[in-house]
Amino acid sequence: MLNVPSQSFPAPSSQQRAASGGRSKVPLKQGRSLMDWIRLTKSGKDLTGLKGRLIEVTEEELKRHNTKDDCWICIRGFVYNVSPYMEYHPGGEDELMRAAGSDGTDLFDQVHRWVNYESMLKECLVGRMAIKPTIPKDYREEKKVLNGMLPKTQVTDTLTKEGPGSPSYDWFQTDSLVTLVIYTKQKDINLDSVIVDHQDDSFRAETIIKDYSYIIHIVRVIENVGKIEIVLKKKENTSWKRLGHPLENHNSLIPKKDTGLNYRKCQLISKECVTHDTKLFCLMLPPSTHLQVPIGQHVYLKLTITGTEIVKPYTPVSDFLLSELKEPVLNNKYIYFLIKIYAAGLFTPELDHLQIGDFVSVSNPEGNFKISQFQELEDLFLLAAGTGFTPMVKILNYALTNIPSLRKVKLMFFNKTEDDIIWRSQLEKLAFKDKRFQVEFVLSAPTSEWNGKQGHISPGLLSEFLKRSLDRSKVLICICGPTPFTEQGIRLLQDLNFSKDEIHSFTA
Repeated sequence: MLNVPSQSFPAPSSQQRAASGGRSKVPLKQGRSLMDWIRLTKSGKDLTGLKGRLIEVTEEELKRHNTKDDCWICIRGFVYNVSPYMEYHPGGEDELMRAAGSDGTDLFDQVHRWVNYESMLKECLVGRMAIKPTIPKDYREEKKVLNGMLPKTQVTDTLTKEGPGSPSYDWFQTDSLVTLVIYTKQKDINLDSVIVDHQDDSFRAETIIKDYSYIIHIVRVIENVGKIEIVLKKKENTSWKRLGHPLENHNSLIPKKDTGLNYRKCQLISKECVTHDTKLFCLMLPPSTHLQVPIGQHVYLKLTITGTEIVKPYTPVSDFLLSELKEPVLNNKYIYFLIKIYAAGLFTPELDHLQIGDFVSVSNPEGNFKISQFQELEDLFLLAAGTGFTPMVKILNYALTNIPSLRKVKLMFFNKTEDDIIWRSQLEKLAFKDKRFQVEFVLSAPTSEWNGKQGHISPGLLSEFLKRSLDRSKVLICICGPTPFTEQGIRLLQDLNFSKDEIHSFTA
């Protein structure tokens, strides 16, 4: 295998590194936008320097291409000449150079795992690495089972010893139904932990177990006992000799960060204006998909724009602020997104132009927020700027409904003008209805009629806002917004002596 550079990525001093683990963009020259890059890739220009040939690249050959004018990078066994892309990279040239002449897969995954590099860099493809990864012994054995699976199998010693205990699965049938049972050996499994897709005659079930994914690839959930039952309706009342043919990663437990993103096409069923530039999109999951996005996690939306797949992260919201009914726990087939439309942008105008009935690809959830952070919580403070409000919606609903120890929830919502405030009346109604909840609006460019707070995030605003209900009450502060807002907020919170365990920042 190739040696991966030991330095951190992005570099500690890089503009791309955010205090919260996110990334910042660097200024690009005029004519170096994403759309400009797409145009260049379709111009017919030779971006590899090989005149259309694909070659096998040895480790020694890769190492020789390590300058800005001649920079090759390996990602998952494929080698790309990224020199033409240098000036188009939003993170800056220095970040690409961190992986110059080497295997940059791990470095790429730390910041760009969600990016569809195959589509973005397809015209820069030099070829494959000559050294191929070793196939684990039991993987070869699995491939020998050409006619299907044994009725009961179990993950073997390919699992890392540091991971959770080996899960297993079994299946049984009646004349009309097939039931797949997954034994996770964990008691904290719930509906959020299971993702099921049935697409194009292939079936995939992914169970999140701590930081691992257990995959059945060829779903009724019994909570709190670690057993998952997936019931499938047969097309015909006949007896099956086998469950199916094994596909990629079937019956495997692998670190979640290594699973890649799985997408399914969701249908746009409504689109409503919320503010002058923000809309509420409602997408419907396919009828054969089970997916519930956990609190505090985001997904990626994917569209094909002028022949190139573009991917952007968004945090789903619940509709509880719009309805007296709570979000349903079962059979939730809809995902809601609050999205700001940037007129000069590439992705959001295309999203806004979709017609009712069109489709958008939605990924599996990602994120590091843990529901355990709410245990015995007494004071919850939320700091949001603009559409950084989106992760706070589900948090509000969950906190006010499911945390018996909670004394108060306070939201400080930063915007430019009154017209920019998302769901203002709904938030004010919630504060009137539930005395534990308080909301404060802060405007950076208010009119003369504004009587509320003004300015940007500052020590003065925060010290007054972040008052515990008791001297030693358990506190959690969640912050989300543009990168400069989040970085500044974290610094100010640390200056106010809040610990890292008391602060959670949402970044993608």
